Amino acid sequence: MTASWGQPEWSSGAPLGIMMDLLTPTIADVTADGLSVAGDVTGEELGLTEADAALRGSVAIGLDLRTVEQTICVTGVVEGTAVRQCVRCLKDFDEPFAFSVRVAYERETKAAPPSAKRAEPAKKAAPTVEADADEVNDDIYHYHGDHLELAPMLREQLILAAPMHPLCKEDCLGLCARCGKNLNEGLCKCADEPVKGPFAVLQQLRVKDKEAGGRSV
Repeated sequence: MTASWGQPEWSSGAPLGIMMDLLTPTIADVTADGLSVAGDVTGEELGLTEADAALRGSVAIGLDLRTVEQTICVTGVVEGTAVRQCVRCLKDFDEPFAFSVRVAYERETKAAPPSAKRAEPAKKAAPTVEADADEVNDDIYHYHGDHLELAPMLREQLILAAPMHPLCKEDCLGLCARCGKNLNEGLCKCADEPVKGPFAVLQQLRVKDKEAGGRSV
């Protein structure tokens, strides 16, 4: 993994080309003026598994970090190529992707001691608590210590950006329901056979009954 601290125009006093870990920037270096980081990371460095996503090569990441009061705002772009499986023909294909990142980090606070609210037990069951839980922003992450851990956030954002129904192409013909041939590679022999409806067997039984009844008369 290679990464470098970018130097914005507003921080001309800072040295250029400071090399460090892209995925764990130091909290103290993220100020209100902002900090830019960019580099390439692998799926392994992001903690991706085969079940999460398959990548073709590394992923290019460019992020801007800025402190707003007690919150660290992170914006940027993630680009790369993923290996998808088409939902129609089940064939693997390469799909370039590029999506924006807009998240916020807040410092993880320690839970208050249980004795702090013993005098007001009734408030714990108030319905307003559930209402507040519904308003939680999915793009808010938490940090502790002296560094940000960006890998878990990037892994989650990359998974969420994947399409629900990937297609190798919009007009993919899929597989034959009878023989399973990939119809994008040509028609199969099943196309020459007459298509039977769901009641074809019932109609044949009725014909046989009529024929049997006619012979018995």
